[in-house]
Amino acid sequence: MKLVSLSSLKVSRMAYGCWRIAGTWDPTKVKASDQAVGRKAILTAFDAGFTLFDQADIYCHGETEKILGQVLKSNRSLRKDIVIATKCGIRMAGEPAKDSPYRYDFSADYIIRSCEQSLKRLGVDTIDLYQLHRPDYLMDPTEVASAFSRLKKAGKVREFGVSNFHPSQVGALQSACPMKLIVNQVEISLANLTRLEDGTLDQCLAEKITPMAWSPLGGGILADGATKILPSQESYKKTTAAVKSVLKRIVRIHDSTPAAVSLAWLLKHPAGIVPILGSTSIENIRQAAKATELSLSREEWYQLLLAARGERLP
Repeated sequence: MKLVSLSSLKVSRMAYGCWRIAGTWDPTKVKASDQAVGRKAILTAFDAGFTLFDQADIYCHGETEKILGQVLKSNRSLRKDIVIATKCGIRMAGEPAKDSPYRYDFSADYIIRSCEQSLKRLGVDTIDLYQLHRPDYLMDPTEVASAFSRLKKAGKVREFGVSNFHPSQVGALQSACPMKLIVNQVEISLANLTRLEDGTLDQCLAEKITPMAWSPLGGGILADGATKILPSQESYKKTTAAVKSVLKRIVRIHDSTPAAVSLAWLLKHPAGIVPILGSTSIENIRQAAKATELSLSREEWYQLLLAARGERLP
């Protein structure tokens, strides 16, 4: 797979997302067989050309980081060939006190402690790309910048980014950070065009921030079908009906798959979107990797956009 630059990092054109590799979001239900499936998915993704692996401390409460750590422990030479991205900043209800609500926390102490815990679970000395997961309404950019600087000086993090930030929030944080924020991980797909129209991709182009796209296949709806639809994804059922018809025609033209064409649609954007594939299916991982070999015409790109919009352009 083609490599691209994220500041000092060289990464695959698409990323492999590890949020499903534990098979559940409940850490008490993770079995040895689930871990084995997760390890196999990671190695399959690497063999298919993926070198950027996306994690977060809340994915199955750290279990997915542990599974990647298991892979690295069993394959010592793999660490030099992959780029590890993970995220922090979301605190679950009941932590640390019973009455503590689900919330976001960008306090310096919490960022640093979260990073150290992720390093331990991953079994590595340095995280290549560390991101703030969702905007904290109480974010103090100066405090965050201080935490980032301490982590970088200690050699615990190479590069920094954000996730699910609006352009104004990126600007506020960047104004205080001495280091460049190199990514903004947001939801973008033919099932969700919001970031195409709210200034996020424009800012990415202007500031040379790489957008990473989570749920690039609409939870699987844009591929061969989703096995589980999240409440937030119910609207995808309506917005993708017309898209599937156009996808079917373009798939025939390119002798491809719906997943590959949907991913290629994201790859064509000049902001350099890095889609994050989240499937644990061996076949789906291999097929999705072929998206980087597919080039859509401008006409095909706009045909898909119009189908996703459900109306003509103004």
